[in-house]
Amino acid sequence: MIEIIPAIDLIGGKCVRLKQGDYGNLKQYSEEPVQMAKDFESAGVQYLHLVDLDGARDFRLQNYRVLEKIASGTGLSIDFGGGVRNEIDVRRILDAGAERVNIGSLAVKNQPLFREILENYGPKRIVLAADSRKGRVQISGWKEDGGMDLMKLLEDYLKAGGYYAAVTDIDKDGMLEGVSAVFYRSLVKSFTDLRIIASGGVASFDDIKALESSGVFGVIAGKAIYERRITLDQISNYLKT
Repeated sequence: MIEIIPAIDLIGGKCVRLKQGDYGNLKQYSEEPVQMAKDFESAGVQYLHLVDLDGARDFRLQNYRVLEKIASGTGLSIDFGGGVRNEIDVRRILDAGAERVNIGSLAVKNQPLFREILENYGPKRIVLAADSRKGRVQISGWKEDGGMDLMKLLEDYLKAGGYYAAVTDIDKDGMLEGVSAVFYRSLVKSFTDLRIIASGGVASFDDIKALESSGVFGVIAGKAIYERRITLDQISNYLKT
């Protein structure tokens, strides 16, 4: 069974979604991310993907207070990312209640430091956030080309002892046009020792089933849930099977 991981993306402490990472194309869905997280938990969800979009854009951790509230108010296993610059930020996120820290830009800009963090905290506490547009890694809230191919980044991460890799297909993200199951199947085949988490393009429960057949560990879903193309009842029923 694939892990369904709802996403809460934060700007100014509010739940929003972007299209293809475009901060100018934003839609707000809720001013109460804590209640939203509780609703997910009530549906039987165990994992939550929490993203500090302010932090990702400004490369500076900002919305960790929301993390504290969700972590103290639910039993969800939370991964948190966006704006992680150093080991102090990693420690702050874990102390605030996250189970895992997503690291994207830092893993590209400062690979020695990223490997040091991975070694110090262990592979099951650090998730590589590999954001890709047409096979190229994107960083800084998807505003910059990272200067390397996705496959190379994943290879380096695996060699360093990595475990989880959340791979976002930016061209699909927020578009509700369906997922690239073939793309993720190829990643699973190429990196059998990584737990691949798919993100971007989920439009219906059929997409989740397609990703399940591809062999990925989990799928991050956001806009499809908020637009009610995937209901919490569907998620709950699936998780009970």
